[in-house]
Amino acid sequence: MSSDSDLIKLYSARILALAADIPHLGRLDAPDASVTRRSPLCGSSVTVDVRVANGQLADLGLDVKACALGQAAAAITAQAAIGATLKEVELARDQLKAMLKGKGGVPEAPFQEFEVLTPAVEYKNRHASILLTVEALAEAMATTYATA
Repeated sequence: MSSDSDLIKLYSARILALAADIPHLGRLDAPDASVTRRSPLCGSSVTVDVRVANGQLADLGLDVKACALGQAAAAITAQAAIGATLKEVELARDQLKAMLKGKGGVPEAPFQEFEVLTPAVEYKNRHASILLTVEALAEAMATTYATA
C-alpha cells in the first residue's frame, strides 16, 4: 500500500504546474478530425481537435476535463505533439502505456517529459486519465490519414 508521502510525490509541484498551464486549450474551428475520450473509472474526458498537414500535426485544440494527472499528461502531449507524425504519436502512446505498467522506460523525445508521471505507476486507477489525451490524439490523427 502506498504511503501519504507517495501520494504527495504523485501530485508534485511540477505536475500541478503542468496541469495549470495546458497549451492549445480550446476547440479548433474546422478541424480535420475530432475525438473525445472518456475514462469510465474516474469520469475524466478529453476532446482533441487536429489539423494535419504533410503528414504532421499542424494544429491542435484541446478540451480537457480531468484530474491533475490527466491535465498534466494533456499539457505534456500538447507541448510535444506539434510537428509530430502519427507514427511518433503512436510510439509515445505505446511507450507511455508500457511505462505506466512498469514494463518500459520513459517515452522518447519529444515526449520525454512524461517522466514526471512515473510516480503514477503504482496508481493503476489513474492510468486511464493519464492516457486519454495521447490516445485521443493518435485516434484523431489516424482518422485524418484514413480520410486523406
